[in-house]
Formats: sequence, C-alpha cells, structure tokens
Amino acid sequence: MRGIGDKAWNDSLAATIGAIGTADFARLLIEALKHVVPFNYSVIFAYCGSARPIDLHDSFPAAKRRIFVDDYQAGPYLLDPLFIARPEAWGPGPHRVADLAPDRFPQSQYFQSYYVQTGLSEEIAFFARINHKTRVVISLMRDAARLPAFATRERKRLASVAGLVAAASAQNWKDIEDRFSGSRRDREVEEAERILASAFHQFGEGKLTHREAEIAELVLKGNSSEAIGKKLGIATGTVRIHRKNIYLKLGISSQGELFSRFVASIPRALPPTGARDGN
Repeated sequence: MRGIGDKAWNDSLAATIGAIGTADFARLLIEALKHVVPFNYSVIFAYCGSARPIDLHDSFPAAKRRIFVDDYQAGPYLLDPLFIARPEAWGPGPHRVADLAPDRFPQSQYFQSYYVQTGLSEEIAFFARINHKTRVVISLMRDAARLPAFATRERKRLASVAGLVAAASAQNWKDIEDRFSGSRRDREVEEAERILASAFHQFGEGKLTHREAEIAELVLKGNSSEAIGKKLGIATGTVRIHRKNIYLKLGISSQGELFSRFVASIPRALPPTGARDGN
C-alpha cells in the first residue's frame, strides 16, 4: 500500500478538493480513500433526523445494492448503530460499527436478520456533521470473502485523514438538508421524524404499555436485559418479565418475529427525501 503523502495520494486528494460542489466529488473522494486502505464497497448516506436516509453515492453491484440500499432504506436503518449514534459521538472518526453498537449487537435481530446478509467482515465510517440534526456518513466496507477486518495500522491511517474527509464532505454537502424536502423541509422532516419515532411504539398495535414499547425498542437495537436495566433504572429480572409479556401480548415467541413485526409496521408513505445524483 502506498504511503499517505505520496504523489498518487496528493494528486487524488487535489482532484477531490477541486471537485467540491460538483457531481464528481463523491466518486473522487472514494478513489482517494483507496490510496489509504483497500476496501471492497463504499456508500455515502445523508441522515436528517429520523427521515429516511438519502443515498448520495455507492459502489455496489446490483444484487448488493438491493441489500445495502433498498432494503436498508425500507426500515432497518432505524436500528443501524451508525444511524442511532448520539450527536456527541458525531466526530470525524473513523467509527467502527462494532464500537458504536450496543452490547448484544451480534445477537440482535437487526444483525441476524439483516446485517449478516451483507456478508461484511467490517464496516468503518467517517462522519461529516452538517448541523445538530444532519450529517453525512461515508462508509467503507470489506467483503468477508475477500478481505479481513481493518487492522489497527489501517485504522490509524484512516484516522490520519478523517478530519480532512469530514471537512471536505461537510463543505460539499453543506446544503444537503434542503434535499430532504425542499422548501417544505422543516415541516416535512418533522413529520417524518414523528411518524418514524412512533413506529417503535405503534408496532404493538396498542397492545403494549409505554414501558413495554420502550423495552421492545431497546431489544430491537441490540441491548441485553442487563444493559436495558441500567438504561431504564430497573432490575434485570424486571426487564426479563417485561420481555416475556411483550412476546405474550404480540403472540410471538422469538426476537426474529419481533423484528419482522417491527419492520412490517413502518409506514411506507413518508415525505419524499430527494433523488440520488452523486452530489
């Protein structure tokens, strides 16, 4: 791997900076990052509140794009550690999904029902903060069949360019919030947030108490009973009782069924979020 600072990297970086504000920026940014570490796929999503994310750029073949983009935008993004990361964690990165995830993420149904389909050995991302509710996330992914997880030295190389990547991306997509709903942005994004935030509470079809819906949401996000107890200030045993009651009330017997019920309940008629055009 060539060193950061060599001619190829410098030329690629210069081309990227020169393309800020044009349709070529995203492609050139990804090409530049290939001089830092190898990876198989990349995707750049814009997030604004709870609105469905916009795919700004990706390098997936058609079959992979269905999983990483189409299926993801249909609802699983609500459980993605990159999406639910709190604003205080929105530094440039790089951020490993494994580091942002709850304690039982590999046992969560998001992981088992959706994330395993991606076939990744690892995903690592840069965050470009636009404002208090909007950010752009640049994800680099490795296919488990082709590359292992990022090594420590590779993460250090990515960390050395994180500030630059975040700053350039924030400048390029400084007006991205307008893309979520144009001139009606504030009202429509607020409506999208209201609808999607309520999805966690509505999928129980009025059968769950507020506390049960709260616990179901944390279970879906990959938290253990112990972690849920700490977050809510209740005993672990109480959490387990609530989980049993949730399953009983919903007529289900597994986390897989809970995940399926949640995804099926997400409203499909949400305010438009703009089209993908690479800029």
